[in-house]
Amino acid sequence: MRTKLFQEIYEWIKSLVIAGILAFLIHTFLFAVVVVSGSSMEPTLHNNERLIMNKIVYQIHPPKRGDIVVFHATENEDYIKRVIGLPGETIEYKNDQLYVNGKVVDEPYLAKEQEEWHSKGLLLTKDFGPITVPADTVFVLGDNRNNSTDSRELGPIPISRVVGKASIIIWPFSRISILEH
Repeated sequence: MRTKLFQEIYEWIKSLVIAGILAFLIHTFLFAVVVVSGSSMEPTLHNNERLIMNKIVYQIHPPKRGDIVVFHATENEDYIKRVIGLPGETIEYKNDQLYVNGKVVDEPYLAKEQEEWHSKGLLLTKDFGPITVPADTVFVLGDNRNNSTDSRELGPIPISRVVGKASIIIWPFSRISILEH
């Protein structure tokens, strides 16, 4: 009887250790849960929402325009912003319109907010540029353009500081969704 009890305990401990190791490896190399801090990505993301971040995607291919990325802004703080400029591109904002290499680029995720600001005779995104995005960097902006610390202040973000792509909102349950642009 005693041997059977010890065998059962051993099996439980072994299962828990394996589960712990797998969870550690998945969190370290594949996916992580991140928490949105602040309002800089509203209305797309809200303060205290929980997201699944894909850590491996940028090992396969570089960030794309429209991706919502998590990056090391400082040694102790990560930011979540949207990629609007890629290496080698010249970006500019004029009259609330994004231009990349002189061509208009649609940002459908901003349409409702732009309409609201325009109804007040204001611009959602103040004019800037042209700016040429250096090699191995991306230019990022928060969707809440008038309340975001982003590449307009920080400069282009080295791709080496990009931790991953925000992929899924998992909390609160009422907002569960896949993040597409």
